[in-house]
Amino acid sequence: MPWLLVIPLAIFVALVVVFAVLLRRIGRLMGEQRETAAFRRSVQDLATRIDATLGSTITQVDAVRRQQKDAETITESLDATLEALVGYGEEARALSGPPVIEASRAAFVNEIDRADRALQMVEHGCSILSSMGNAPRLGEAQTAIKRGYLNVVHAREAIARHAADIEATRSAEEVRWLSRRRGAGQG
Repeated sequence: MPWLLVIPLAIFVALVVVFAVLLRRIGRLMGEQRETAAFRRSVQDLATRIDATLGSTITQVDAVRRQQKDAETITESLDATLEALVGYGEEARALSGPPVIEASRAAFVNEIDRADRALQMVEHGCSILSSMGNAPRLGEAQTAIKRGYLNVVHAREAIARHAADIEATRSAEEVRWLSRRRGAGQG
């Protein structure tokens, strides 16, 4: 009679252990999913703010480049944008996500730094234009502004591209889970 009670009790304990392990794994996966989703939202928000900041500055720099505006008129805006980019760069470096996204996150940060360097080049060209009494350095100023402008445009596009890559990247657990689900649905 006692043996009859031990077998169901052993089966019950085994089921509890299996259920506990399963719940722990599901909990860990859900935690990773929440962390990844929060990271993706943060990157998307940051990319949107960077795009808005660079968009208005690019328009102003283009007007200076086309000689529709004086270089002195955009210096305050350039300074504000440079300060904002420093803050955005620090914010991007502080973001942490899953390891599978690390390469895209690093590229995202590098493009913010690239935009910062490009705007410094534009600022250099504008300072040459503002300070020159004669025209011997006009070519240098125009070249600095044009190169800086093009680099800012390319950095802006790359930031958006890297943010989209981060949004589209799936973790290894997601890929494994999705492949199992698709495989089971096809059979």
